[in-house]
Amino acid sequence: MAELIPQYNEDSIKSLDWREHIRLRPGMYIGKLGDGSSVDDGIYVLVKEVVDNCIDEFAMGQGKRVELHVNDGQVTVRDYGRGIPLGKVVDVVSKINTGAKYDSKAFQKSVGLNGVGTKAVNALSTNFKVSSFRDGRMKSAEFSRGILTKEYPETDTTENNGTLVVFKPDDTIFRNYHFIHEYLENQVWNYCFLNAGLLIHFNGRNFVSKNGLLDLLNRKTNPDNLRYPIIHLKGTDIEVAITHTGDYGEDIYSFVNGQHTTQGGTHQAAFREAFVKTIREFYKKDYDASDIRQSICAAISVRVQEPVFESQTKTKLGSQFVFEGGPSMKAFVAEFLGKELDNFLHKNANIAEALKKRIEQSERERKELTGIRKLANERAKKANLHNKKLRDCRIHLNEEPPAKNKDEYQQKQLESTIFITEGDSASGSITKSRSVETQAVFSLRGKPLNCYGLTKKVVYENEEFNLLQHALNIEEGLDGLRYNNIVIATDADVDGMHIRLLIMTFFLQFFPDLVRGNHIYILQTPLFRVRNKQKTFYCYTDEERQKAIQHIGAKAEITRFKGLGEISPEEFAQFIGEDIKKDPVMLSQDAQIQKLLEYYMGKNTPDRQQFIINNLRVEKDIPEELGVELENATA
Repeated sequence: MAELIPQYNEDSIKSLDWREHIRLRPGMYIGKLGDGSSVDDGIYVLVKEVVDNCIDEFAMGQGKRVELHVNDGQVTVRDYGRGIPLGKVVDVVSKINTGAKYDSKAFQKSVGLNGVGTKAVNALSTNFKVSSFRDGRMKSAEFSRGILTKEYPETDTTENNGTLVVFKPDDTIFRNYHFIHEYLENQVWNYCFLNAGLLIHFNGRNFVSKNGLLDLLNRKTNPDNLRYPIIHLKGTDIEVAITHTGDYGEDIYSFVNGQHTTQGGTHQAAFREAFVKTIREFYKKDYDASDIRQSICAAISVRVQEPVFESQTKTKLGSQFVFEGGPSMKAFVAEFLGKELDNFLHKNANIAEALKKRIEQSERERKELTGIRKLANERAKKANLHNKKLRDCRIHLNEEPPAKNKDEYQQKQLESTIFITEGDSASGSITKSRSVETQAVFSLRGKPLNCYGLTKKVVYENEEFNLLQHALNIEEGLDGLRYNNIVIATDADVDGMHIRLLIMTFFLQFFPDLVRGNHIYILQTPLFRVRNKQKTFYCYTDEERQKAIQHIGAKAEITRFKGLGEISPEEFAQFIGEDIKKDPVMLSQDAQIQKLLEYYMGKNTPDRQQFIINNLRVEKDIPEELGVELENATA
């Protein structure tokens, strides 16, 4: 047995250079990798790391324009700031712990503090070129996967001061990656909202905001759905915007030094607590916190020196105090809201009255549900959820990571996934194929109820919905959400598509913040298997099937997968592993949820009948092997 124990000696100790370490452990630097289908996938972090430097220049009063172009997987970023000092161009993008962010006089309240960002982009790109233009001179260097391939001598230039970075993510690390335009556009808008007056030219369009977070909330909400005009408050190093809508849920966008902290943190928690406290004191009534925050849509942005984030990806502000020698974040936000929001409500009686009515409506709805919620919770316990309906995983999103291997654990938290399946055969295949560490499976029984137009009472009365919200842990909001990715996995037939739409309707009706927060996906599995004794191809479209047949030849064996249960667990493991194909469920900016649901899930109307006719494929139009299927017009 002793011979089986690995040797531990001097040869076991290895020292990696900066480039090797980033490529070996990319999750420590950019979070999860992914293929671009999730908003927090690594390719978007690469873009952010480069643009962040441009924003820091703008924040220092240097350069009011940034140009961003993304095409064919290549990213080009140009700012018009001061430009990297020419003698340090190579060092700044290739030497860890090298940069100006350590000098608080050069960069005040920037988001990048560790001198890592552009080095990670460099190391994780097949091609990376940086050019600096400074006072009539320029300096450029080219890299491949972090290795310097060409350094150009300094030359004269007529270019305006600033920095140009061009890179292409490494497709051996970001496998099958693709940029989703809507994700990038949302990133660009956030930069503009947080930096009023900054102009970003993105893929041929100009993006600019004059009113900061007021513009953000105007973009995120439908004016017809607001209970009162947006409250917009600004102070030194803090800005907030607040309103309430007619939708369920709690929608809060939080930012630190221009960084979108998608997982919240100290500042977001401080806002939620301070808002409740201020409202209670203003109305002199001890409203329940959930009633005050129900249907809220708000944004908070703070700027601090030396912010402490919980990971390199900076998606959550840490719990440490961030005001050296001053108040805690909690006290800072509480003091601001306690004064400014209170003053605003005293001066705007109509808005104060509308806010009070919204809170009292939520209070009435909550009290009406009190009895049924208690019964529903008891039923969920008796149903033995974790044995019968849910095959859980070991790592969940909103849980405290262990001190050891914290970065690696947080990366896996972002990978935490629950598959919502129909029937025992599909759930059985996924259960046997999944990663027990990060992938859970929830099995539905039968078709869900069409809950368009229903109240939240149905969530507790309907056993499937009640158990699903308990599995996700979202009854009290998204703070306890257990999985970062909620993947709807249904059969590739008409029934499967119908179930998919019913599940999406459930989330949009009662938990729209799950969709807005980019947590909902549709699993794509192959429709065909084309093989002979030597090769096997899995095809997601009829076009891919035709190409596979041409490649294999006349003796190809063709299998059409109609149900997920028809795919063996061994094969299924290929489709939910690192090459998983999942399409995000996204709302367009002008989408009005209730109108959208009314059109697709409400009573038949002439308009919808015509839509179905226009998007229906009849049997003669479909290859024989496909059978008769409806085109998923809502994908």
